[in-house]
Amino acid sequence: MAGKMNKKIVLEDGSEFYGYGFGAQDVSRVCEIVFDTSMVGYQEIVSNPVYAGAAVVMTYPLIGNYGITDEDFEAKTASVGALIVREYNDFPSNFRYTKTLSEYLEENGVPGIYGMDTRELTRKIRDGGTCKAVIVDADVPAEKALEVIKNDCASKDLIAEVSCSKRWYARTANAKFSVVAIDCGLKLGTVRTLNEMGCNVTVLPAKSTAADVEMMKPDGVLISQGPGDPENAKDVIALVKELAGKYPMFGIGLGHQIIALAYGAKTSKMKFGHHGCNHPVKTLATGKLETVTQHYSYIVDADSVDSTDLEVTHIDILDKTVAGLACAKDKVFSVQFEPTTMSGPDGRKNLYEQFIALMKEGK
Repeated sequence: MAGKMNKKIVLEDGSEFYGYGFGAQDVSRVCEIVFDTSMVGYQEIVSNPVYAGAAVVMTYPLIGNYGITDEDFEAKTASVGALIVREYNDFPSNFRYTKTLSEYLEENGVPGIYGMDTRELTRKIRDGGTCKAVIVDADVPAEKALEVIKNDCASKDLIAEVSCSKRWYARTANAKFSVVAIDCGLKLGTVRTLNEMGCNVTVLPAKSTAADVEMMKPDGVLISQGPGDPENAKDVIALVKELAGKYPMFGIGLGHQIIALAYGAKTSKMKFGHHGCNHPVKTLATGKLETVTQHYSYIVDADSVDSTDLEVTHIDILDKTVAGLACAKDKVFSVQFEPTTMSGPDGRKNLYEQFIALMKEGK
């Protein structure tokens, strides 16, 4: 770091944190600020559609040291609204890297800022909850930045921003199953895993109808991850209601919350959410504990599940929130976390294997 700090991030309570700009320095957008506790995986984080519209504070202090590769994206473009880090390394050491993080952010119109005390900023979010924030030039008066935040009229239909606009396919050799994935913010890693496990995948936009799904004659339906409030996903909720019991169904992240709403449960926003790769969950049927990656700001209200046909299958160890649901008679199940991040030698794919087992039963 050298020279005068040229940028600052202003929170909607008037707090200011000064730093240095990187990435798209001429871009300023209002975002909801959250923190992520992951030590590695910043490329997957900035390209994860779950983070659409979010300014992400990385709690790990050094970011950028292995650059950006061509193989590790979760979406074709950057999804994150802004990136805030303690120390940025612009000289990566990695034989696979093809560009720096700053170059990638600039290409995708994502502003970044580094050099402030991210520990203090994280504590502020933890204690006060998520809030709106904006990165501006350091000499912009706080009052003007607050006016920008107050007048923010950006679209809140985050699913529409990240969902595909038309059907696309991901096929694999010697496929045994056909899966329709409803794209609410689908990660490419999810598609790759399904392909690796012998599934051809047809990806449909979030606005698709039950008739669109049935036309594909799938063996199973996946409701994907995604950003924002699940109650805004009215089209997908209606689709789940119509298809539940007709096909095996697997929901991940936002898809988990959508399935809960379709069955009559309720969701609510958390104070600061769960964002990181070190969250412990418990599988109630076996008592097994596993560490998983979670990226969400909404939860399913546990008490509301009792009056539905769903049962809780997983809980978060730290706060006892619902982390998994199932309806055995309809062959529907869902998890709040990323199934490919489950710890242990057999953890990475066992939920996908459960999905495949349900599809086998229907053949």
